[in-house]
Amino acid sequence: VQLQASGGGLVQAGDSLRVSCAASGRTFSNYDMGWFRQAPGKEREFVAAISWSGGSTYYADSVKGRFTISRDNGKNTVYLQMDSLKPEDTAVYYCAASRSTLGIAKLTGLQYAYWGQGTQVTVSS
Repeated sequence: VQLQASGGGLVQAGDSLRVSCAASGRTFSNYDMGWFRQAPGKEREFVAAISWSGGSTYYADSVKGRFTISRDNGKNTVYLQMDSLKPEDTAVYYCAASRSTLGIAKLTGLQYAYWGQGTQVTVSS
């Protein structure tokens, strides 16, 4: 599956932003989807995941209550709604797809076989 992330930009602290990830090439609804991010000089970190049906979601503690992951299988797209953004949310955001049967709470980056190119999110203070 090919993944194309979009929607990043420059916002101020406290603002909201929604990034999207469009999938093509294979049956999107067969995949659990995740968002990861990588800030300059830091390791890539998990942000959020959603099951293939959209029925289950899972978040990193750092974004819980501020970010919402969702998907539209009819549009082959997964979204990450980011509210109450903070300067420490600044990073390149990547979407990824997994066919693992572990369950989304147990997935690490290694279980995601397909990755998008990333979209830059910058939050100014």
